[in-house]
Amino acid sequence: MGDSTVTTLEGREEAVPQPVAADSRPGFLRRLRTPRRPRLWFEILLIAVSYWTYSLIRNAVPEQRAEALRNADWIWRIEHDLGIAVEESVNHTVNSVTWLIVGMNYYYATLHFIVTLGVLVWLFRSHPGRYAATRMVLFATTGVALVGYYLYPLAPPRLMNGNDFIDTVVVHHTWGSMASGDLKNMSNQYAAMPSMHIGWSLWCGLTIFALASVPWVRVLGLLYPAATLVVIVATANHFWLDAVGGILCLAFGFTVARLWYGALPYRLPRLVPPPPLKQPRPRSASPR
Repeated sequence: MGDSTVTTLEGREEAVPQPVAADSRPGFLRRLRTPRRPRLWFEILLIAVSYWTYSLIRNAVPEQRAEALRNADWIWRIEHDLGIAVEESVNHTVNSVTWLIVGMNYYYATLHFIVTLGVLVWLFRSHPGRYAATRMVLFATTGVALVGYYLYPLAPPRLMNGNDFIDTVVVHHTWGSMASGDLKNMSNQYAAMPSMHIGWSLWCGLTIFALASVPWVRVLGLLYPAATLVVIVATANHFWLDAVGGILCLAFGFTVARLWYGALPYRLPRLVPPPPLKQPRPRSASPR
């Protein structure tokens, strides 16, 4: 009887069971939540359609004049109780300086769109990885503002009864607010709460301050919403509390983007990594 042979695992490669390879391709939801390089044609179309829809819905909200005036009186009383009801004094003081109030009228009518679009273009070109998330903040802010226009119609100070607010566009015959003069029939005049001039300008200012590399540009970013606040009050288009409403809408927008992307937009990578190369799928073993 021969010696028994003992076979050991030493010197041999241990066979480790391999798990079944799962499909590594990200799912649809994960792809949507992953920053990627924006496409110019899509962004132009999206912004155009979104603004058209926003204007359509905003102007489709019934102009509930009686309720809007009651709400304006209530806001005015609250501001008196808080000791911040100085809009009328600001309105009259700035209106006494013709060149200043005319400049503010044009500021109100134009920069709201020019600066916002300019920041979007800058993000698209210089911060593609942060573009979609930051744009989501703007869209969510504007979307929730539409709810405010529907639920809380509010007359601007210049349309209040029994007060001496000056409609600066009408008085100085400037091309200004869509809710004044010859253009007043093209816009809902009782959609003052919340103020999207503040919501959008603060979005621009925070974006510039967070992402710009030049110090004086960052300072301008912070000054822009501050100047906008003075303008909306001096032209009698908004109360101080309308600005608070705009800030709350912006906070909602940042919350939506934070929940969707898992980080604040400004903390996302500036550049978008190239998409991974597609790995060829292994062929299934042919039956013997």
